Amino acid sequence: MLDQIHWLAAVTVLGVLEQAYFFLQVIYARRLFGISPPKISGPPEFERIFRAQVNASEYFPIFLALLWQAGLFFHQGLAAALGLLYLYARYCYFMGYKASSSQRLAPIYFSTGVLWILVAVSVLGILHFFLSHYVGLNVLQLLTA
Repeated sequence: MLDQIHWLAAVTVLGVLEQAYFFLQVIYARRLFGISPPKISGPPEFERIFRAQVNASEYFPIFLALLWQAGLFFHQGLAAALGLLYLYARYCYFMGYKASSSQRLAPIYFSTGVLWILVAVSVLGILHFFLSHYVGLNVLQLLTA
């Protein structure tokens, strides 16, 4: 069983570490700009870092759910590769947003595209499972025949 999920687990840990890095960036920005919690407003530089971290946190559960569904029901390697692309795009998003709000756009569109691909492969994998398990219809055999 573990050989079927080790890449998913590795990408999950990398994602958690990335989230921790984003959290730390907000802490450093709070210290740099003298903004104590619970305040969330301040100079634009702080607000961009804070907003980038919050946005990444909002999408993280969606990413994890799709990563694991795609990996378990479709293909672990493809899901893990897409997961790495997503994490890289999120890092680029964070760094771009930190520099300027306009620099966040290309990475956010790319990461959203990766999420949609994960949605598609998750749906295909789950649909294949239901059709083969409950209906006895193996779509992959039909396509290769």
